[in-house]
Amino acid sequence: MNKVCVVGASGKLGQYMIQHALDKGYEVVGVCREKSVPKLDRFKERITIIPGATNDRAVIQEAVVDCDGLLTVLVPWGVQQYSSGTAQAVLDHARPGARLIFSCGWHISRDGQDVYSRNFLILLKVSSWIGRLTRAIDIDDQVEASRRIFASDTLWTVVRGSDLEEGESQGLPVWSRHVGDPILESNLTRRVDFALFMVAALENDDLIREAPAIVGCQTPSALAHKSISKV
Repeated sequence: MNKVCVVGASGKLGQYMIQHALDKGYEVVGVCREKSVPKLDRFKERITIIPGATNDRAVIQEAVVDCDGLLTVLVPWGVQQYSSGTAQAVLDHARPGARLIFSCGWHISRDGQDVYSRNFLILLKVSSWIGRLTRAIDIDDQVEASRRIFASDTLWTVVRGSDLEEGESQGLPVWSRHVGDPILESNLTRRVDFALFMVAALENDDLIREAPAIVGCQTPSALAHKSISKV
């Protein structure tokens, strides 16, 4: 792994991924909307920045040239197929054999075996309704984006994040295949560690064509699982 592209680089998660990637010695290309480029000023001497919408196929085609890995933030902005358009552009233009790592939330399910709490489902339904009403977000399009990724024969990983908080890194999150598994009960991850997991996944072949749901490694449920495993 030598060169990586961060698609959706200007947000908090994207900036954390840039820093982790630089720390590992990768050459980094960042894609973000032109109006958000100033958010990357602290990196501008160390990375290549390609301004443009992440669902613009020409922008993605330019950005991914010679990239060994892509770290893509699937943001459900607006009602213009932003997530699915971004995912499709990445799938179509990444070089053969590249590692493709996508971020989303727990609400994405690969096999329908995830178990969600009643409160989670209510919040998801309300958020989806408000998003469509205000035309601000389209969670259904994020689901469609994930469906296309799951159907792809590329070397993908879809990292499903829990609730997020800011704070110093606690280390690499732990993961499980299904929401509802006891290890994930705490439902909390540091955003900086979500980014750490994304970058680490680039070189973890065990995660190829997996959709890991993650949680912070120092959360009560993760520590309880670790304690049980030692018995």
